[in-house]
Amino acid sequence: MIAGPARKLGARLRALDPALLGQGIRYAIAGVVVACVYILTTLFLANVAGIHFQIALVIGYFTAVTTHFFAHRLFVWSHEADFALSAKGQASRYVPMTIAQYGFTALSTSVLPSALGVSTDLVYLVTVACVTVVTFLLLRTRVFHAEQRPT
Repeated sequence: MIAGPARKLGARLRALDPALLGQGIRYAIAGVVVACVYILTTLFLANVAGIHFQIALVIGYFTAVTTHFFAHRLFVWSHEADFALSAKGQASRYVPMTIAQYGFTALSTSVLPSALGVSTDLVYLVTVACVTVVTFLLLRTRVFHAEQRPT
């Protein structure tokens, strides 16, 4: 019942001009889906399957990062042109970027709250907002970009 309208919406969104707006909308949708995968996987494993929370967290994070990569490759950055990089080439840029994001977030939330006299939650939210914008630009221009065709 929902699959038909969802499929039509997905087709319309993929059909959007691969300009910044269309990519931004698809990026936001993928982000919501990945967040749900991360949260639900972690909570299911910890609370239903009875796995220790820290183990469930690692599995949830890995599942979310994998989902994130393929959502971007197949949905967000889909375009008619071929990708400039192979899937392996994309992954070789994507993985260090996710590690850097995590490191930057961990560092900022451990150092800035006391240095600035603000809450960790505020630093976290500002960091996430900044990382989201930077990640969008890096994914768009350095990881999932189209192959340049000679004119």
